[in-house]
Amino acid sequence: MPSILVIADLHLSSDRPDITQCFLDFLQAESNQHSSLYILGDLFESWIGDDDINQFSTSIADSIQKFSQHTPVFFIHGNRDFLLGKKYAKRCGMTLLPESFITTEFNKTILFMHGDQLCIDDVDYQQFRTKSRSWWWQTLMLSLPLFLRRKKAAKYRAISKKSQMDKSEAIMDVAEREVQRVMSNSKCDWLVHGHTHRPNIHDRPQNKQRIVVGDWYTQGSVLVLSDKGPELKALPF
Repeated sequence: MPSILVIADLHLSSDRPDITQCFLDFLQAESNQHSSLYILGDLFESWIGDDDINQFSTSIADSIQKFSQHTPVFFIHGNRDFLLGKKYAKRCGMTLLPESFITTEFNKTILFMHGDQLCIDDVDYQQFRTKSRSWWWQTLMLSLPLFLRRKKAAKYRAISKKSQMDKSEAIMDVAEREVQRVMSNSKCDWLVHGHTHRPNIHDRPQNKQRIVVGDWYTQGSVLVLSDKGPELKALPF
């Protein structure tokens, strides 16, 4: 039976070899077993540009590229790796998708996204999101030397972490009115996203569902879509 794999929010970094190894084992175990793999953003803890070549990023690219020889891999940018570009995607054998991507599988209209665009009550973040996705801001950042980009990335992560401590869980979660708007406009049956790190399958009116993929810090969250419907799994670390 054909099936689609979906993962998000792995936040891979050289500082967490356990998560990296879990991902490499996952790719090997699931190779040539599914019709496609969707990575819904935040594959990396941070990404400062495709010119930041190192042993860690090269090893990840090699593993994804090997997997992609048998299974198409699709990638949607997250809030940590929105600077991942065509060069690295090609190295991985991944197809870059827009921030919202609609397809039809299993007689369902499926809308894939990272999910941060649904958190509209987090006004400060949405303002930064708008700026950081603009061509001029990205061009400016990528023109800086690597050492400055590393400093800025570390600074942004520290600011984000402090900001989250001062915000309620409700503000950082998706806004119901935005979910309703997006699902209505797209006419999707399944809205699939990550970002919130809260894996769940939310039943909605008219037999529709919002499906949230969890993170890989503690969950190893994997979503399998098939004719049977959505199934969330948790990998052992």
